[in-house]
Amino acid sequence: MAYLVTARKWRPMVFEDIVGQSHIATTLRNAISTNRLSHSYIFSGPRGVGKTTTARILAKAINCLHPKDINPDNECELCREITEGRSVNVFEIDGASNRGVEEIRNLREAVRYGPAKGKYKVYIIDEVHMLTKEAFNALLKTLEEPPSYVVFIFATTEIHKVPLTILSRCQRFDFRRITIDEITNKLRLIATEDRISISDDALFLIARKGDGSLRDAQSIFDQVVSYCGEKIDAKQIAEMLNIVDEEVYFRVTDLIKTKDIKSGLLLVQEVINRGYDIREFLNGLMEHFRNMLVSSTTKSTALIETSEFYRKRYDEEAKSFSEMDILRLIKIASETDSAIRWNQQPRLKLEIGLVQMIKLDSSIEISQLIEQLRELKKNILNPADKKTILSTEISPPQATEAPIKGTVKASPPTLRAEQVVTMTIPLSEPSQVYQRVSLSSSLSNEEAFSKWPALVNETLKQRIALGTMLSETSLVEVRDGRLRIGCPDDFHRDTLTMKRNHQFLQELAEKIYGAKVQLDAIISHTVTPKNQASYTSTQHETSAEQTKTNQHPVVLALIREFGAKPINR
Repeated sequence: MAYLVTARKWRPMVFEDIVGQSHIATTLRNAISTNRLSHSYIFSGPRGVGKTTTARILAKAINCLHPKDINPDNECELCREITEGRSVNVFEIDGASNRGVEEIRNLREAVRYGPAKGKYKVYIIDEVHMLTKEAFNALLKTLEEPPSYVVFIFATTEIHKVPLTILSRCQRFDFRRITIDEITNKLRLIATEDRISISDDALFLIARKGDGSLRDAQSIFDQVVSYCGEKIDAKQIAEMLNIVDEEVYFRVTDLIKTKDIKSGLLLVQEVINRGYDIREFLNGLMEHFRNMLVSSTTKSTALIETSEFYRKRYDEEAKSFSEMDILRLIKIASETDSAIRWNQQPRLKLEIGLVQMIKLDSSIEISQLIEQLRELKKNILNPADKKTILSTEISPPQATEAPIKGTVKASPPTLRAEQVVTMTIPLSEPSQVYQRVSLSSSLSNEEAFSKWPALVNETLKQRIALGTMLSETSLVEVRDGRLRIGCPDDFHRDTLTMKRNHQFLQELAEKIYGAKVQLDAIISHTVTPKNQASYTSTQHETSAEQTKTNQHPVVLALIREFGAKPINR
C-alpha cells in the first residue's frame, strides 16, 4: 500500500473517535436518533480540531445503509464512496476557490435534483467565510428553505467573517482547542499501534508544539519519526524542532536569584549561538513565569501544562519569589518582546531585558509599609504629654577632606571643650528655638547693630538665597554675645536654623564681628529693631529705594492696567 501520513491514516471514522469534541459528537448522534436533523450546520473553531472530519462522519451516518449504534458501519457501498471521495451524494466544496456568485448559482441549480443514492445530498463547504458578500446573499433563500433531502455543512476558522444572516439560518457548533493530555494520549496510541518507542516527555513536546491542533501534532509526529526512527526521546525532538529546553528557563530564574549579570549575558550568547528565535525564547520565558505564578497563587500545579518532573520543580521554584516579583518579571519580558518586534537589534534588547530582571529588587507591599508606619507612630509619644525639656548635646560637624592641588591635605580643626554646643528646645514654646552656647567674650549693642548690615550684605554675596532670607529678618536683641534674630514666620526661622545654613552664618558672623558670637533665630511679630541707629538709617534707605521702585513706569502701568498693589514685607 502507498504510504499515508498519520493524519489521514488515523482520521476518525465514527463519532467516538473524534478527539476532544465529545459535546458535539453527542449532540449530532442524539439529533440523528430522534430524527431532529437540521438542514444546515456551521462548524467553527481552530485549525486541525476535526471540523471537516466530523462533517464527513455526519454525512456517512445519515446515508449509511447499515448504521451501527448511530454510527456509520464504514463497510457499505455508500460509506466507502464517501470515504474515498467519489460519492455522488456528498460534495466537498472549497470556499476559497468557489467564492463567487456563479458557483453559488450552479449550486442552487444542482440542489433541485434529488440524491442518486441514499437519503440525503450533503454539501460540505470548507472555509465558508471566503465567499463574497454577493455569494452569501445568493445562498440565503436556498439555505433557509432547501429541499428536504439536502443538508448543508459549513466549516470555518473565522466565524466572525460569516454574515449574521447566514448564522441565523444554521445550527452552530464551536469546536474547541484540543488539550495537551488528549493529544498526548492519541499520539501514544498511534505510536503503540505503529510499534514506535517514544518517551512521555517527547510526546509532551510534540503535543505542546501542536498548539491545540491534533492534525499539526500528527504532522510533527511524522517528521520526528523520519528523523529519529522507531526510538524517540525528548532530546532528539528538541534538537530537530529547535525548541528551547525548559532547563534554560530555570537557569534564568537561578541567575535572577544569584544576581549574576555576567552569566546572564553569556546565556544570551548561548541562545543566539543555538539559533533560537529570540521572540520564541521570550514567549517561553513568559510562560515559565506564568507557571511560577500559578504555582505560587494556587499552591497547586494542576493548571501547568508540562511533565510531572517539571511540575515538581515549579512547585519548589515558586517559593523563592513573591507574586509581585513574578508579575514584574512578566512585565519586563513582555515589554522586551514588544521592543524587539520593531527594533533592528533584538539581541541588545534581550540583553537589556535580562539584566533588568537580574538587577530587580524585591517588592515590598504597601500594606507592610503602612503597618510599619503604624508601629512607628505607636512608639512616638504625644507632644502634649511631654512636660520636660529635652536637652541634647550636639557635637560639631566633622570637616570633610576636600581635594586640593598639591600634596598638602587640610586637617580638621581641633575644638576646645568650651566650644561644644548644647541646644535646649522648650516644648512649652514651640514657636521659638533657643541655642545656648558658652561664650568667653561679649559684644556691645552698638557694635552688633552697626555691623549687622555688613553680615547681611556679605551673605547676599556668597549665598544669595540665604542672604535674601536673612535680609527679611531683623536683629532684635544682643545679650552676652548672643544675637537674637527676629523671623516673621516659621519658614524663615527653619531656613536659618538648618544645620548647614546655621554653620555658615555662625562662621561668617565671627569673621565680621571679630569675636565669638551665637545666632538665635526666634519668631518675632515686629521687625523694627530697637536702639540701632545705623540699622534704622539702612531701613530708611531701603524705604527710599522702595518708593523709587514704585514710581517706575512699568510698576505704574501694572497699577493702572491691572490694579496691582504694593506688598509691604
